[in-house]
Amino acid sequence: MPAEVDPGLAALSDQLILATVVLYAIAMIGYALDLAFGRARSASPAKTEERSEAQAAEPALVAAGAAAASAGTGTAAAPAEAGRSGGAGSGAEKAPPSWVMRAGAVATVLAWIGFAVHLGSVLTRGLATGRWPWGNMYEFVVAMCLAAMGAFLLMQLRYPVRFLGASVSAAAGLGLGYAVHSLHVEAGPAMVALNSYWIAIHVSAAIIASGLFIVAGACGVIFLIRHDAADHLPTRQELERVAHRAIVIGFPIWTFAVIAGALWADKAWGRYWGWDPKEIWAFITWIVYAGYLHARATAGWKGKAATAVQLVAFASLLFNLIGVNIFFEGLHSYAELPD
Repeated sequence: MPAEVDPGLAALSDQLILATVVLYAIAMIGYALDLAFGRARSASPAKTEERSEAQAAEPALVAAGAAAASAGTGTAAAPAEAGRSGGAGSGAEKAPPSWVMRAGAVATVLAWIGFAVHLGSVLTRGLATGRWPWGNMYEFVVAMCLAAMGAFLLMQLRYPVRFLGASVSAAAGLGLGYAVHSLHVEAGPAMVALNSYWIAIHVSAAIIASGLFIVAGACGVIFLIRHDAADHLPTRQELERVAHRAIVIGFPIWTFAVIAGALWADKAWGRYWGWDPKEIWAFITWIVYAGYLHARATAGWKGKAATAVQLVAFASLLFNLIGVNIFFEGLHSYAELPD
């Protein structure tokens, strides 16, 4: 490991982080516009089905009305037809500007550009220090935000999850802003205890799993605050489905991270488990996520109950990743918080 840090690359990394925050903020606005106007153009499947049934029944009703009118006064069909034509015109909504309709696509492009710049910041930080770029709390939060955006963008390639863009972009941008404002430390060598190949295995797995759990947590928050009349928001079934997929992928990765951490502990301290605060909260997080998956698979938990459990697990995850480093002392106290 080099004794000196490349100041040019370290400064470039810091500048790229600031550019990433700006790009994520603009992408968030675009995703929000798409969420507000883009989804409003298409009704939910249930409403579409109801409309189709009504349209299918309408010719029969009109025919029956016409027959009754011809048997009576002979003039009742005309007002009914006029009411139909007038109702169609009055119910039409004014379409938003075309640039608003393209906001979602533009936001996706900006999110990918922001992700590339974000990745460049992490890489330049690592090259500047000559080590894996998650040796302190600042670097870990930056990498975790990168994993969250990466998980969302990769899911968007396969599933229609663009509705999560605003919340995930906001979470990543706020996380980076917090890291820059409150956690930033100058680039430098890692602590001696972290000079191990296990940091590339254990911490990398924890970062990837955390990114997936952040996506699931965003779904859970929207699920709870969503109003039944908010047609422009994704349905609760959509939110729950995406959250479950993210957790199903992230849980085995988190499990691997816990096991790899125990192996690293045995190599570094001569024991697999020592009830260190970080170990305890990592295990608690694992238990709650396992409980969520078990409740869905065996008891059929869905809806608010399942969402509440996964949000408790998400809160435990955040406390494990951030709160433990701030409030507890232990063998995992590598936060290197600024003075």
